[in-house]
Amino acid sequence: MRVLGMISGTSHDGIDVAIVDFDIDADVLRARIVHHSSVPYPPDLRKRLIEALPPAPVGFDVVCELDTLIGQAFAAAARQAVEEAGSVDVVCTHGQTAFHWVEGGRALGTLQIGQPAWIAEATGATVVSDVRSADIAAGGQGAPLVPLLDVRMLAPLAEDGTVAAALNLGGIANITVCRPATDPVAWDIGPANALIDAVVTDAPGAASFDRDGELAAAGTVVPVLLDDLLDSPFFGQPAPKSTGKELFNLDYVRAGLTRTGLKPSLPDLVATLTELTAVSVSQAVTRAGVEVLVASGGGVRNPVLMRRLGELLPGVRVITSDALGVPSDTKEAIAFALIGWASVHGLPGNVPSCTGAIGLRVLGQIIPASAPPPRIDAWPETLVFER
Repeated sequence: MRVLGMISGTSHDGIDVAIVDFDIDADVLRARIVHHSSVPYPPDLRKRLIEALPPAPVGFDVVCELDTLIGQAFAAAARQAVEEAGSVDVVCTHGQTAFHWVEGGRALGTLQIGQPAWIAEATGATVVSDVRSADIAAGGQGAPLVPLLDVRMLAPLAEDGTVAAALNLGGIANITVCRPATDPVAWDIGPANALIDAVVTDAPGAASFDRDGELAAAGTVVPVLLDDLLDSPFFGQPAPKSTGKELFNLDYVRAGLTRTGLKPSLPDLVATLTELTAVSVSQAVTRAGVEVLVASGGGVRNPVLMRRLGELLPGVRVITSDALGVPSDTKEAIAFALIGWASVHGLPGNVPSCTGAIGLRVLGQIIPASAPPPRIDAWPETLVFER
C-alpha cells in the first residue's frame, strides 16, 4: 500500500510530503520511501496565515478562507507528488495547526486547517485527516504523535539496553524517549525554530528564518534575556505536555524584552533564542538520561544549534535520523504516512504513555475513495525501512 503523508509544522513555511510504500511480510512491516520533498507556501498565503495566528483576533470568515486556501495548497502538493512518483492508495494529511487549546497543562481541543476534500478531489485516494482529536477526546495531549514512528525507529538502538531518544527540531521541539523494558514517554520541550523564525520574519527584509545559523553565529547571547525567557512555567511542567505558537510566539519575546528593558541587535536576539532552544533541549535530554539522541527537523540544518547541543551534551551520541534510513527533513511526513496506514487498517496510531490518553485510539477522520482495506488485528512486531 502506498501512502502519502503530509504536514505543515509550526514553522508555517510550507508542506512536507513523503510517499511510503508499506508491505507486510510475516510480522515485519516493510517501508520503502519512494518520494519526499518540501513545497513552500506561496508567500502571500504564508503572510496571511502568520497574520491570522494567535494572538491575532480573527473571524470565521478568515478561518474559512484559510481552510480552503491551505486545503488547495495541500491538494496541489499532493498532485505534484503523485505526478512525480506515481499514484497512491491513501493520503494522510496533518494540515496546518491554527490553534492548540491548552489550559492548566491539559489539552482541551485542537484545530488543524486545510480542507481535506480538496486533496481527495485532486488525488482520487482515500484521505485521513484530523488525526489529533481522537487522542485529545481520550484525555491525551494530541501531541506528540510521531512516537508511533519513533519507538519503531529507535527499537534497534534500545535492544542493547541503550536509552535512546528521537528529537524533532521543528517550530516546536519535541522528544520521544525509549528505555529498555519500560513504556516510551514523549513531550513537547519548548521552542525550536518558532521564536527564531518569528523575530527574523518581523525584522525588515525578506528573510523568514536564520539560514544556516548565520545570524546566530554573528551575534552574542544576552544572558539576562536568556534567563528571563527560560523562566516560563511551561519548562517546569511534567510530561506529557504539549504547546505551540499559542505560547511561544513573537509576543513571548516582546514580553521578555519589556521585562528586561533590553534592546539587543537582531543577531544578538537570534543568538539568544538559539541558545534558549539549545539549553531547554539539553536540560530535557540530560534529565531523561539519554545516551543516543536522533535528531530531525529543520533545526538540524542550523550548525550553531547543532554545535551547541553537542557542547551541552558531551556524554550523548548525537546523530540524525538519516543514519537510520529516515530523511531528517521529512521525518514527520513519514510519520503521518505511517499513521495513515494504521488508520485505514483499523490500527491505533497514538502511544498513550506519550500523549497521556487513557488508551489506544484509531486516529483521524476518513474520506473513502472506494472499498476500505481489510482490518489488521495487531501491529507487526517490527518496522524496517528498506533503502
